[in-house]
Formats: sequence, structure tokens, C-alpha cells
Amino acid sequence: MRSIKSECLERIIFVSGGSLRLALAGYAEHYNRERPHQGIGNRLIDPEPAVPSREGVVRRHARLGGLLNFYRRAAA
Repeated sequence: MRSIKSECLERIIFVSGGSLRLALAGYAEHYNRERPHQGIGNRLIDPEPAVPSREGVVRRHARLGGLLNFYRRAAA
């Protein structure tokens, strides 16, 4: 609860229930698929299947208007 509160809910002004639901869904996707977790060795909880590569440019991807960011290497 503290993660979503400090990283998301305290930083956005919601104008409707729909905007709150969209933010919660976006945060859940980020938390489970894009954010490394220290408690499990900096791994992702539910990673997307991908072929690891050391080639290609690292790109930043933003969620919730840039409030949450994650980085992925572009396909070479």
C-alpha cells in the first residue's frame, strides 16, 4: 500500500472515478511487469517474455504521464 500511495496516489489529482481506475490499472501493470523488486533479487514479478540482448539503444518508457518510468533495450 505504501508504494502505490507514495509513487502514484499522492502525486495525481483525480477528477473522476474513471481517472482513478486508469491510474490504478497503470500502476499495477508497472508494479508487476516493469518495476524491479529488491525483495526478489531485483527481478520482475511477471516479466514479459523477451530475448535478453546487450545490443541496441536503451529507451525510456513512461507511464502515467511520466510519473512512472522504466527502461528497455530496443531490438537490435
